[in-house]
Amino acid sequence: MKKKQPNIVLIMADQLAVSALPFYGHPLVQAPNLSQLAAKGVVFDSAYCNFPICAPSRFSMLSGRLPHSIAAYDNASEFPASIPTMAHYLRRAGYQTILCGKMHFVGPDQLHGFQERLTTDIYPADFAWTPDWLKGPAYRPTGVSMRPVLEAGPCVRSMQIDYDDEVEHKGVQCLYDLARAPRVKPFFLTVSYTHPHPPFVAPQRHWDRYRAEDIDPPRIGPIAFPDLDEHSQWLYVAHAQDIYSVSQEQVLKARHAYYGMISYVDEKIGSILDTLKATGLDENTVVVFCADHGEMLGERGMWFKQSFYESSVRVPLIVSGPERFIPARVSAHVSLVDLLPTFLDLAYNEQAPEPVGPLHGSSLLALLTGADQGQERHVIAEYSSEGVRAASRMLREGPWKYVFTHGLAPMLFNLDTDPDELLNLAGQACHAQTQQDLHARLIQDWEPAGVHARILASQRERLFLAELAKDSAAAPNWAYQAFVDDTQRFIRGSGLAGPTSAKARARFPYVEPAQADKPPDQPPEQPA
Repeated sequence: MKKKQPNIVLIMADQLAVSALPFYGHPLVQAPNLSQLAAKGVVFDSAYCNFPICAPSRFSMLSGRLPHSIAAYDNASEFPASIPTMAHYLRRAGYQTILCGKMHFVGPDQLHGFQERLTTDIYPADFAWTPDWLKGPAYRPTGVSMRPVLEAGPCVRSMQIDYDDEVEHKGVQCLYDLARAPRVKPFFLTVSYTHPHPPFVAPQRHWDRYRAEDIDPPRIGPIAFPDLDEHSQWLYVAHAQDIYSVSQEQVLKARHAYYGMISYVDEKIGSILDTLKATGLDENTVVVFCADHGEMLGERGMWFKQSFYESSVRVPLIVSGPERFIPARVSAHVSLVDLLPTFLDLAYNEQAPEPVGPLHGSSLLALLTGADQGQERHVIAEYSSEGVRAASRMLREGPWKYVFTHGLAPMLFNLDTDPDELLNLAGQACHAQTQQDLHARLIQDWEPAGVHARILASQRERLFLAELAKDSAAAPNWAYQAFVDDTQRFIRGSGLAGPTSAKARARFPYVEPAQADKPPDQPPEQPA
């Protein structure tokens, strides 16, 4: 018997480190809603983003293609309207597609296949944040520095709290609206929060969930600048660590705030999960939770993301469908580009048509059902955004992680024996064949010099346009502005339906209107 098409709810957090989550082993952080989702879902223990920074990671995930193949080079790269996304594919499969929250689209297309978008975005949609490799790593178009670490602490309100409170409200309201609507189509709803992205500022209530004396320090302390690999040296300058000094007390305070931010966003995620259950939508909904990338959180003395170290590039991934998948842990290497083909298998009951363009991921369905252990799977991630000076790529296969940056010496780690990535095995004779094989696979569809040249050319063009826009009052503003038609939600003076009918439709579960005992124009009987 063919299964009914499931609703799909994709919940995202921003810059969430796997190492800081309780269901990945952290003993202190409180994330009860995500922990409950993990307990009844399939948890992937080796999931990766395909680009450790916001916009390209999301473009890659949505399109199912590796970032450099779609010219997603940095946080100011345009996401072309001509590239099909999971929203387009699911619409073709009969789904209603809705986006609520952050996605960091750059360019005039601010929907990319989503039929509805419930909120604005939190970051620019233009070319203002274009990197300039010719100026070196100290050029910071986003203004990144160590200030978020130095200024960490509790707060009453912040810009990101404003945003995520709205995302929560709109997401919950959307689910109520979907539950009340006639069940004509399945839906694909993406709810994407901006926490726990820095600044490291937590609401006081969530800050108070942790005692300062309990906050754990980074596993690996700071590494002296001369001992850093050159990519990490670039990031040291790009993050202004050569300008600001950070004390151990400030490190712990930033981690304290980060834990509070995780608890805050976990509460927001719980609202979505609770609403699914309250409306009964959970009975035929697959919930997927992930992050767009990680956070170094002081490991090795590094912060933020932008590197291929585990804390930066590895992401949490949970898939929960209680009627479809038995709770399990999966050790196979997977990545965010695998989500699109997985959604297609779910939507088409494993009979998905051929995609209209290339997909670089592969479905997770066999891993979710236990039919395949995924021993042969490998992951590719790329980086070329702010903070570096060359195109770079990572290959994760078996116990190995191989990193190649154009113009720099490669790095090779065995994560089975060296989980903290402290021993670079590249160049050692005993690992020469392994390095050679991994390098061949890494450059099979990625020519470093050519990719590097295309990135420089793209930067040059976008920097030109961004500079021109500064002097123009008519510069394009592509930022999405959400609009809600309240005439469909509340009672207005005109219209076909009266106030009683409107209120009845809004009640969930729906209750048939009570019928009068007598016709409305018949006067009541007079007493004898």
